[in-house]
Amino acid sequence: MQDLRRLHLRFATRAVHAGERPAPRDFVPTATPIYPSSTFIYEDLDRMDAALGGAEGVFVYGRYGNPTTEALEAAVAALEEQEAALAVGSGMAALHVTLLSCVETGDRIVASRDLYGQTITLLRLVFASLGVETEFVDILDLDQVERALAEGRARAVLCETISNPLLRVTDLPALAELAHRYGARLIVDNTFATPYLVRPGTLGADYVVHSATKYLGGHGDVTAGIVATTADRRWELNEINKTVGSVLGPFEAFLVLRGIKTLPLRMQRQCANAVRVANWLVEHPLVERVYYPGLPSHPSHETAVRLLPPGEYGAIVSFELRDATREQVFTFLRSLRLIIPATTLGDVYSEILYPVMSSHRGLSPEERRAIGIGEGLLRLSVGIEHPEDIIADLDHALAALERASG
Repeated sequence: MQDLRRLHLRFATRAVHAGERPAPRDFVPTATPIYPSSTFIYEDLDRMDAALGGAEGVFVYGRYGNPTTEALEAAVAALEEQEAALAVGSGMAALHVTLLSCVETGDRIVASRDLYGQTITLLRLVFASLGVETEFVDILDLDQVERALAEGRARAVLCETISNPLLRVTDLPALAELAHRYGARLIVDNTFATPYLVRPGTLGADYVVHSATKYLGGHGDVTAGIVATTADRRWELNEINKTVGSVLGPFEAFLVLRGIKTLPLRMQRQCANAVRVANWLVEHPLVERVYYPGLPSHPSHETAVRLLPPGEYGAIVSFELRDATREQVFTFLRSLRLIIPATTLGDVYSEILYPVMSSHRGLSPEERRAIGIGEGLLRLSVGIEHPEDIIADLDHALAALERASG
């Protein structure tokens, strides 16, 4: 760029341009810089032409790509042991773009019945309106999955590694083999497990999706999504996303990238805390049932032992309050002093959600009962606090519930 001092510009012009577009430096910063620019320019117009044509590693417009976001994508691809990744504005955007790349009018999706409620809504409303049929199955029943695939036209199988909110663990290698046998691509939402616990792409998944808002970010200060896959499929996803426009901003990318640095430490602590909390809840008389893959009583315990690291089963614990009504659940939630009632998970602080009110609100009571979500079910995202403080808060709220119930 030209030296503005030689142009003898007036004050208003200098105020606009001074300090911008510095020459490249010969150092490398230890932390990834934030590039807030919406556009990128080049001295060489041929290089700009190549960038507009989609040349790899060349940036020209924020909707096409950003250096900070690319650094996040490289990090998640490395963690998931995949060739590439695409970062987008939210976990739902990540699922939306991924499904758009896999199916078209007349195709079918075979989906787990145990999906996040908004994912079910995405399939039922958005993709149904595009002429894509979804068949919901018990994803742990491989015979049922195969019957659905055998009906034909299935182009995608969609599941969660650890389901929301009952924490059923999917047999990913078996499901991948089945999907590929019938020509379908396997899409796995790995949000609850994170690449710390399992890397679905190494077990046969074609796409690994995250709500990076959760454990990858980990601090409750960012909304983001990401898909890890092959380089070719990442290119396809980005071509769709350039048109759909669900881009992730550089500030958000920086926050997720920073959060990832402590992911192993946070997950170690949160998994250990969750084991303590789950075992405590099992013994409490006001708790009807505890859902945690680390418990031998959980229906997915054997699969969890096979797929997850020894002794680490995730940091979500779901439990049912005994014979609880909606009002009694609210009494319990209002009595918590440390644990935060919040419609999210995976943060450093413990958070609790009532699926009937939040994550699965869009389902009818009959639909919720069919997949095992009762009126007294709660989902606890265990944080990094001292486990005895978490347990003491649960004990206090359960005691308050007992007093209120007479």
